[in-house]
Amino acid sequence: MSLARRPHPSIEQQTGKEPPMAHASLTPSPAITPAGGTPVLLALDLGTTTGWALRAADGLITSGTVSFRPSRYDGGGMRYVRFRAWLERLATDAGPIGAIHFEEVRRHVGTDAAHVFGGLLATLTAWAETAGVPYQGVPVGTIKRHATDKGNAPKEAMIAAARARGFSPADDNEADAIAILFWAIETAGGVA
Repeated sequence: MSLARRPHPSIEQQTGKEPPMAHASLTPSPAITPAGGTPVLLALDLGTTTGWALRAADGLITSGTVSFRPSRYDGGGMRYVRFRAWLERLATDAGPIGAIHFEEVRRHVGTDAAHVFGGLLATLTAWAETAGVPYQGVPVGTIKRHATDKGNAPKEAMIAAARARGFSPADDNEADAIAILFWAIETAGGVA
């Protein structure tokens, strides 16, 4: 039995086309634009389709979703390799990340979702520790209560709350990330 690595076909080789770009919304939010630049904040709703929202040092908020769904040619850990590469690219493009806030899920309905969340969380925390970036999990009920005044708000209410702030989220993952980011900004990471 050989342990030699077999070549891994790229997405371009597998499909004959470029990999899909992540969805992103570029929505400036002057109401919370900091003066003189502040640390970059990243908010994540971890999952196969990860929602993200980022406040840049100039106060511009961007958000979107990115898929870490494996292809049929991927090994079990490729989604986590791609997630780490995405984090590194984001940190390079956005500048040094000052803090990461993510939705802390305590209970998953499905086993697969729990495994994916656990793997993404392990990858995120290992990357953050290596990069020296502070990170914090925020309970689901806290996020929902802050966004909608209801701790068990449905997905539709979270999307409506993001739209009320002037965003156009593609789905509930992006809406959750936007809510996490505003929670982090408005409560100073839960301190205020």
